[in-house]
Amino acid sequence: MKRLPLWITALGFTMNACAQQNATAVKYAKLITADDAKKHLSILASDEFEGRETGKPGAEKAANYIANEFKKLGLEAPVKGSYFFDVPLVQNALKVSAFTVNEKPFVLGQDFMPNGNVPDKALTATEVVFVGYGTESELANTNITGKVVLWINEDKPEEGKKTNTSVRMTTERSKVFKNLQSKNPAIILATNSELSPLLKRYGRNITSPRLTIKDESSAAAGVPVFHVSTALADELVKSTGKSYSTLKAVASAVTAKTNFTASFANDRTNVKAVDVVGYMPGTDLKNEVLVLSAHYDHIGLNPNGKDKVNNGADDDGSGTTGILEIARAFSQAKKDGHGPRRSILFLGNVGEEKGLLGSEYYTDHPIYPLANTIADLNIDMIGRVGEEYKDSPDSANYVYPIGSAMLSSELHKIGEDANNTYTKLKLDYKYDDINDPNRFYYRSDHYNFARYGVPIIFYFNGVHADYHQPGDEVSKINFPLLAKRAQLVFYTGWELANRATRPVVDAKAPAPAK
Repeated sequence: MKRLPLWITALGFTMNACAQQNATAVKYAKLITADDAKKHLSILASDEFEGRETGKPGAEKAANYIANEFKKLGLEAPVKGSYFFDVPLVQNALKVSAFTVNEKPFVLGQDFMPNGNVPDKALTATEVVFVGYGTESELANTNITGKVVLWINEDKPEEGKKTNTSVRMTTERSKVFKNLQSKNPAIILATNSELSPLLKRYGRNITSPRLTIKDESSAAAGVPVFHVSTALADELVKSTGKSYSTLKAVASAVTAKTNFTASFANDRTNVKAVDVVGYMPGTDLKNEVLVLSAHYDHIGLNPNGKDKVNNGADDDGSGTTGILEIARAFSQAKKDGHGPRRSILFLGNVGEEKGLLGSEYYTDHPIYPLANTIADLNIDMIGRVGEEYKDSPDSANYVYPIGSAMLSSELHKIGEDANNTYTKLKLDYKYDDINDPNRFYYRSDHYNFARYGVPIIFYFNGVHADYHQPGDEVSKINFPLLAKRAQLVFYTGWELANRATRPVVDAKAPAPAK
């Protein structure tokens, strides 16, 4: 071995002093292994669990498996002796008996889809009001109360700026949308150039019965909103002698003579669903709680495909597996006399794929006060290499952390320090932006904690070709990478659970308009 100059040796000592590892934390992090992760995930993402769709037998099997693992680890059952936290849901099956324009019928799932849960309604109209991008200047003095409104659901182009045309509304677009709703139109038809390929790929899932939290869905009200194809929009404005794209280029309010008929109603059924919770009481700071979360549900069966099961190995079997591995490490530490100072709640959320329902209900009805909840570390997809890293030299050594500084600069530093000291993954902050067009910050269970001011970190590997597809299989999981990412969450959790003070909340991230 070549001898190093003294100054390099001294520099090494200085760097080590700045990043001193905790030997106890290292000992228990080593219990998080690729082999153990594979054992859990091979069960959770097996065909037997039928894609773990909320309200279906597969999700119940997964909940029972997680609860049994919590029991084996010696975690407390915090819901009157149970590991199950009931989430009251109702299934809304939208039945469309008519949706015609100029006597031409259009089909749910092929030409249009509902935006969220819509109220029962039947209406006929002889005109439609095209409102462009819906700004006040475009509306001018146009009265849309009680009218059928056709709205461009895309960001308005600005010179020198890339235009977001995603079906998913941006924050600014949502403000315009809310303003339109406040004017009480009969119905809003939101059209978008990207809708047709989306419906072609996901139409069955998008238009399948929708789950909502029971007390919010039983009396759906307000303005019904449907996303519609540009072909349907063309038919709506046909009488003007211009196409939808021509009117879009001008983007000012226009009234078109149109025979429009729509009739739709919901069949509602109560659905059984549970979050799975395991609790580890702390010592001297036990009244403060750290939450470690992942959703265990997925999108269920694919009856018309060759592969009948959407196994959801990465989404989010990998996160659920990570939570089980992290719980194992903390539990062994506690058994050996190294339990956390703060309490830890291990939270397996249901209904994430249906709209973050399990975490929404938990944060609205918390077992432990959110005022005492110091942070949520949420894991959603940590078992694969995302499409942007497929050919990268960092493909087996990265993760996307999202939201760590949105509410707490201190939490961000804690996460950075844990990585620099122990795991040394590449932390890619590309999606750590409330203006990211993918809106990942708003799309997993951590967000429901953040909306109450609880600091969060969301760990994510990015999307890939098998996202929400039957190809999301256990055979494609990189288990060493899954384990390393879970170790990062463990080290961050270890510091949060044992440090003298909770992370300060010194920022306020804006919430999206729903």
